[in-house]
This record gives sequence, structure tokens and C-alpha cells, in this order.
Amino acid sequence: MRSIWNGAISFGLVSIPIKLVNATESHSISFRQIHLADGGRIRYRKVCELDGEEVSGAEIGKGYEEADGSVIPITDEDLAQLPIATARTIEIMSFVPSEEIDPLQLDAAYYLAANGPTAAKPYTLLREALKRSRKVAIAKYALRGRERLGMLRVVDDVIAMHGLLWPDEIRAPEGVAPEVDVSVREAELDLADALMATLGEVEMASLHDDYREAVEAMITAKAGGAFEPSEAVVEPAGGQVIDLMAALEKSVRAAKESRGEGSPQAGPAEGARAQAPAEVTPIRRKAAAGRSAAAAPKAVGGKKSTSAAKKTASAASASGAGAAKKTTGTAASRSAGGAKAAKTTKTAKSTAKKAASGTTGKKTAAAAKKTTPAAPRKRASA
Repeated sequence: MRSIWNGAISFGLVSIPIKLVNATESHSISFRQIHLADGGRIRYRKVCELDGEEVSGAEIGKGYEEADGSVIPITDEDLAQLPIATARTIEIMSFVPSEEIDPLQLDAAYYLAANGPTAAKPYTLLREALKRSRKVAIAKYALRGRERLGMLRVVDDVIAMHGLLWPDEIRAPEGVAPEVDVSVREAELDLADALMATLGEVEMASLHDDYREAVEAMITAKAGGAFEPSEAVVEPAGGQVIDLMAALEKSVRAAKESRGEGSPQAGPAEGARAQAPAEVTPIRRKAAAGRSAAAAPKAVGGKKSTSAAKKTASAASASGAGAAKKTTGTAASRSAGGAKAAKTTKTAKSTAKKAASGTTGKKTAAAAKKTTPAAPRKRASA
């Protein structure tokens, strides 16, 4: 890269020879002024107003115009003889944290390159000192006929210098802030934070100038004779009353969907809106629900009746089983020596078992009595 200024960095008693190189370049497309009638280029010629003759660059110098219109010539030699230390030196004055520099002061950026092998050691020393201190150097230097303020910092393995505007060149923001008192709710701040977190994730290297690319494509198309102008869709701005919360929620959803993250989770402010029903339930549906609730006790009553019937049947079964066991015991004691009595006893036990397994009590007891015959009476001995 071509240097635009040669000098030295003054770091205390250490002098570091350096070359100043532009760190930025402009990619903007420049246009020429032309005559609309025939397309001829419009040129500006430097003409002396006294004799009316065109003057070349070698014949042009500097001059300061006073209030009365008179001009005082100023030569490069006059500027070089000024009694200032920054004529060819970047003089470091102090080291401060980078947070103390207002970004409004930042101006042009330059790279400082070591000028010659002897400058390598002190250059590296200053670079490493800046790295370890995590501070920036504030310096003064002279460039293009004026003394300027600069900030030195480390970029990769190079010392970079940002031109700074003087503090009195920064205008106070008077009359810029809103003149009305506005209160911001916590829910709105939460949504703004969510939007900032979503939009803040971007690689700076991926950003590019869309306008310049569109202009270049238009120029190429017009040069080939295939340009077809299309009207750009411009959304109206200003004069619209919007719901700030709704706009923030929509912005968060759109930003996340564009990154393929799907629907965002409902935050503290939008949780209530997300849970709200989409349709309003008519009043007549509530009345119908009331009637259904009133009819419900009938079903409950039926359950109670069924439970009562089960309890009655269980009690009857238990009663029948008890009667069957009692009858069996009597029959067994009265027919100890007869085969017919044994058979009757076996039948009675079977009946009692069925009664215990859930057969209706009354029927079981009646069947047991009918099945068990009376034992034969013994005749009295003579």
C-alpha cells in the first residue's frame, strides 16, 4: 500500500519511524456531469479571475482570504517552519481506556507501518504495551495543513490510528430528543430486548452494499441495451398510529422465522395474548352447559340406586349362605348312619358354595330348604 505521510511516533524519549497508510477505501460509484442535449461531459476549468486564463496545477498555491477580500499567500515552506512538534511527529500524550473515547469523535482511519528495520523493535514494543494495558494512546499529529487529534490502538499485529475530531467540533444535541414525557413499560422493554437479541446475531463480514450492487447491475444492463426499469415497492412511512407491543411481537416472530428458529416462545408480555382464545363463546352455550350440569344429578342418583341394590343382594347372599350352613349341620347330625343323609349333606354344601359366590340370598335359602329332606325318626324301643 502506498504511504501518504512519513514521520515518527514520539513515545517519551523513544522515536519510532513510521509510514502512514490509508486503512479504508471507498467503493462508491462516481458519476460525471453531462450535457443532457448531446451527452457531452461538463468540465470545470481553473481560471484566474484577473486575467481570465486557465491555470495549471503547478501554478496554483494556497492563500488565506481575510474579511475584506484580500488574500495572504501561504506556502508549504511557511507551514513546515511552524514551531510545533507535530509537524512530522505523532506525539503520544497519554493512555486511556477505550471506553472514554466518544464514537462521535472518530474520523478517518490509518495503518502505521514501521519505516525501516531499525523501527521494528520500538514498533513492536509499543504494540505489545498497548495490548497488555488494554488501553489506547491519545496523540497529536499534523496532516494536510492542520494539527489533528488521533487515537492509536492495536488491530491484529498492526498499530492503527483513528483521526479524532476535537471536542469543540462535536455539536451538542440540543432540540433533538423528544420534547414530550414518555413512559416505557417493563413489558415493552422485555420485547425490545428479545428483538435486540435476535437481530444482534450477525456477522459483520457478511454485510454488503446492496445499493451499489443494484447500480452496477443497472449500468451493465443499460450498456447492453436490455435494461427494463421496475418500480420499487416503498412502504409509506410516518403518520401512522401503531400498537407498539403488537409491532414488537411481530418483529420478534419475523426475525426468528427468517433465521429458521420457528415460532418464538411467548415472553412475559405476550404470554397472556398467546393464551387468549381466538373466538368468543356465545352466551347461549353457557346456558346449555348449565342445563347439562342440572341434569347430571340424575346419573349420580342412578349410581346410588345401583350401589344400594348391590348392598341388598350382598346381604341376602350372606343370609342365604348362613341358613344353608345351619341346615347342613342339622342334616349331618341326624343322618350319621344313612347313605341318603350323606348324599343330602353333599348337595347342601354345594348349594351353600353357590350361595357364597353371589347367588341371590332368598332363592338360595329356599332351594337349600327344599333340597334337604327331614331325617327319619327313630322308633322307640318297646
